[in-house]
Amino acid sequence: MTTHSPSVPEAHAPATPGRLRAEALTLGYGSRAIVEDLDLVVPPDSFTVIIGPNACGKSTLLRALAGLLKPTAGTVLLDGKAIAAYQPKAAARLLGLLPQTATAPDGITVAELVGRGRYAYQRPLRQWSRDDEQAVRGALAATGVAELAPRRVEELSGGQRQRVWIAMVLAQETPLILLDEPTTYLDIAHQIDVLNLLHDLNGQGRTIVAVLHDLNQAARYASHVVAMKDGRIVAAGRPADTVTADLVNEVFGLPNTVIPDPETGTPLVVPTDTRSTR
Repeated sequence: MTTHSPSVPEAHAPATPGRLRAEALTLGYGSRAIVEDLDLVVPPDSFTVIIGPNACGKSTLLRALAGLLKPTAGTVLLDGKAIAAYQPKAAARLLGLLPQTATAPDGITVAELVGRGRYAYQRPLRQWSRDDEQAVRGALAATGVAELAPRRVEELSGGQRQRVWIAMVLAQETPLILLDEPTTYLDIAHQIDVLNLLHDLNGQGRTIVAVLHDLNQAARYASHVVAMKDGRIVAAGRPADTVTADLVNEVFGLPNTVIPDPETGTPLVVPTDTRSTR
């Protein structure tokens, strides 16, 4: 297979990206705080990638940005309005989310699951339309799963299912897309396909926010990097300014050297061999 993403249909690409920010955000589960007094601005038109070690609050923050987790304090603003003040369908026309784990109903086909991305556009007097059909077809083609449309989701491999879930989010046609570890379960070639696809969508006007574990993929694809540790933001900015040896050591506790990527010139993290020699 090729490592170039399929072309992304532009007919329904949003003209204006969503604006997303968090102010004095505190998040937690029960009495345990995960994120405290956090401020974040997602630059419009950006491909923002959130990096950080396990359990630092990345996924918790993403859930709050999507309006799925109510803050203990502070607020999330979507286009200048508290996200909690939106009606669900109104928010779903502005922001799409692919969570880290997603479960499809038993027996549902790929086409049916991707079609659920059109929920926000359904009304009592407006059911399935030609626009819905075009959006689903475009999303299936963009993610390379059109041939899987009649198959049941439960029959697919992990990598195929992940691409189908991404197609469902694309069918939602939102100016802002949030993804929690979208390359999970994918081999390296499909990881690059997905990241190329997200890069293309960003180039067409969508704002992308993704949690990634691979630092070098983050540095290569992101226009804006947010580094987290222990529920706080340690650094935010262009990859060239944020992905440094000192930052990687501070955030991940990993001795390393950062060199220019030979293909792109973006930062490339090379772990330092700290094993004692004999």
